[in-house]
This record gives sequence, C-alpha cells and structure tokens, in this order.
Amino acid sequence: MSAREDQSIDFTLDTASELASAEHGPIEGKSPWTLAWRRLRRNYVALASLGVFLLVVVVCCLAPVYAHDVAHTGPNSVHLGETIKIHGKEVPVVSIGYMETIKGVVHFHAGGAPLGPQWGAAGGRYILGGDQLGRDTAVRILYGGLNSLRVGILSAAICIMMAVTLALLAGFYRGSVDWVISRFFDLVWAFPAILLAIALGAALSLNGIHWGPIHVSGGNIWIPTFVIAFVTVPYVGRPLRGQVLSLREKEFVEAARGQGASNVRIMFREILPNIASTVLVLFTLIVAGNILIEAGLSFLGAGVQPPNPSWGNLIADGEDRIQTAPWLAIVPGVAIVITAVSLNIFGDGLRDALDPRAKVRVGR
Repeated sequence: MSAREDQSIDFTLDTASELASAEHGPIEGKSPWTLAWRRLRRNYVALASLGVFLLVVVVCCLAPVYAHDVAHTGPNSVHLGETIKIHGKEVPVVSIGYMETIKGVVHFHAGGAPLGPQWGAAGGRYILGGDQLGRDTAVRILYGGLNSLRVGILSAAICIMMAVTLALLAGFYRGSVDWVISRFFDLVWAFPAILLAIALGAALSLNGIHWGPIHVSGGNIWIPTFVIAFVTVPYVGRPLRGQVLSLREKEFVEAARGQGASNVRIMFREILPNIASTVLVLFTLIVAGNILIEAGLSFLGAGVQPPNPSWGNLIADGEDRIQTAPWLAIVPGVAIVITAVSLNIFGDGLRDALDPRAKVRVGR
C-alpha cells in the first residue's frame, strides 16, 4: 500500500473500536455489583470474618442436634442431685455439702459447686461444665447464641424495613411529611439507645403487649426484638433520608417523572436501588450492634427472660461465680466478642467494596 493510499483511509470511532476488539477482545461493561464483588473477593480479611460469623451461625443452629445426640439434655433441664460417670466414677453434677472430722475438728464443706469442664471425659456431656442448677453450659451457650442471633438479625431486618420506608417518605415528599418523620427520628435519637431499650424492655417484659388482637406475653422473645428494632431506627433512617433528598433532584428521577411514573414507582424503582448498597452495609453493622444491645438488655434482665438462655443472661448467671467457675461468664462473653468483631470487620470490607471511590484495583 502506497503512502497516498494509506492517507486516504478515514480513522473514525468505529475504526478505533474495531482495532480495540482485535487486540483485546470485545469491550464489556461491568455492573457496579460485579465490580464490588471483585473488590470484596480481594479483601481476604473481610471474607475470613464473614466465614467466622457463618461458622458461629451454623454451630448455633446445630444446638438441637448437639443437645439431643451428644449431651442428651435440654437447655432448661435441671440436674440437681444427679450424677454422671467420669472415668468409671460417679461424680455429682452439683456438689453436695458434707461434714468431715479431721484430728477432732469438724470441718463443713459447702455444696452447690457446679461440675467443671470435662472436655469429653463424660462422653460428650458437660464439655464446658455445668451451672448452679446442673444444666449443661455448652448446651445453654449454643441455644443462647441461637436466641441472640435470632434477636439481632430479626431486629436488624425490622429496623431496616422501617427506616427505609420512613426515609423514602421523608426525603421524597419533604414538607410536612418530612417534618413529622424527622421529629420522630430526633425524639428517639435524643435518648441513648441502651437506656431507652432498658426502659421499654423492662416495662414490656413485666406486662407484655396487649393491643387489640395482639397478645404477646412478657417472656416472649419478640419483645426484645421489637424494642431493639424501634430504638435503632433513627441510626439507619437519618443517613438514608439525606441520600434520598439528594437523589430526588437527579436527572433520572426527572426523566421518570416526565414519562408518567407514579411517586411510589419512582421511590421503589428509581431511588431505592440507588441506596441499596448503603442499606446492605448498614444492615451488617446494625446486626452486630443489635447483638450487643440484646446482650446488655438480657444481662440487666430486660431482654430475653429466663429460663430461656441468651449470651447476655448467661453472663449474668455466671457473674456470682466468676472466681470459682469463671467459664460460666467467660465463654458466652468470648462468643459475643467473636460474633460482633467478625460482623464489624466484614461490614467495613463490604463498605469499601461498594464504594466506587475505593482505592482498590479491580482486575479481570
């Protein structure tokens, strides 16, 4: 080809696209969720933390299997006065007081000391020892984790649904609707979450909920679930309201309105998907916070009510024997720390992955 013929070729955008396709293959667009997943899968600390949390969930969900097939006891089964066989010797689950004479001096040995951790010596029973009533500590910790996780996850889900709905209404309609919802957020925000939850939890645990056809007893696990969800709504609703106020002024909302879309369609089909990443991150963080709030409420007697176990009231039960039987309080405390820390670390990693300005290289 001569120089004159080479100069006659028109270099257009189509030509550039063809050259790029020939060298690197077709150009494909990636969705924000695909890019977020690529960022997240390179954050090994966040993925490991998610694995730890899922392991805790699976282990707690296997509580009925462990109780029935290994420990052969329930979470509320009392074994006072009973014995178990350890290395061929019968040992009382809870020690019995007795008197002993040594060199003419009578010594009284007080009973009531629970069995210590056996680590499999009793055939899988009392691996973490027993409590003051002879109940298997390992079984109660697993069931307590099941209750704590149930309260934490369900309360976070209820909180997110309430907060998203209120934030969409306040941010989209503004005016009097925004004023009423914002004052509600401010009213709940004005009280420390744990103090307000203690007040509501203590009042409802005594009397229960009796409102029309709704009757919930004071010891029902739904009471701390709704109380925790209620007190945490402003912590999710306020930042989401700010995002909705900003998004309602964007061009794509005006385009949807110009095409005749209704307000409900604009809120849930146009604005909601654009705050979904923030909602997802807040959900993971609020679950960890709600588990801690539930532990505090149960420790103070305003959360999950005995004899139903939870990590919080298990710590309260072991507080009196922290010197003689420290495992009663330490083991559920460690479980709370592992669960909350793993969720917070994963939430931070998820936030970095969903942030389009994150300084994480996205490869193929």
